[in-house]
Amino acid sequence: MALCLLFATVGHVDAQQKAANMVPIATLDQERFFNETRFGKAVLAAFQSDTDALIAENRKIEADLEAEERDLTSRRATMGAEEFQTLAAAFDRKVEDIRTARDATSQVLSKRLDEDRARFFDAARPVLIALMAERGVLAIIDKRAVLLGFDTIDLTELAIARLDETLGDGAATPPYASPTP
Repeated sequence: MALCLLFATVGHVDAQQKAANMVPIATLDQERFFNETRFGKAVLAAFQSDTDALIAENRKIEADLEAEERDLTSRRATMGAEEFQTLAAAFDRKVEDIRTARDATSQVLSKRLDEDRARFFDAARPVLIALMAERGVLAIIDKRAVLLGFDTIDLTELAIARLDETLGDGAATPPYASPTP
């Protein structure tokens, strides 16, 4: 029985090696590639820092608006209905304007993250092309698109190490230039 398992294991390893030599396709876990490189980590850290700052600002604004609303409500008894309606409507517009501005800021942060991801993959392209040439690979597909395959075709770990060696945290890469239609 143990001999059968040994031959089955050897056969599996041998099949993996043959498959790696026969198929000019490699896989890459794009999420892991981005998240685990120093470049990707720097992008994510900057995004998280900006997001945390936005959240803190939002909380401060929210507290200020709540205080202003309480003040307006407490003064309601001392003013006429028309005056209160005018002040309440102005307050509501102010809240909506602030909400719109905060949403726009959040969208700017999301867009910047998308652009930084695109910049990452643009900068990674030459590194991946070099790995393809070294391995005799004609195509790299996302690892999630593979239903069944051997681990030997996965370039993720090697690509992470190579990109870290080549680009570090990505600070020296040019900004992303979105393609013009």
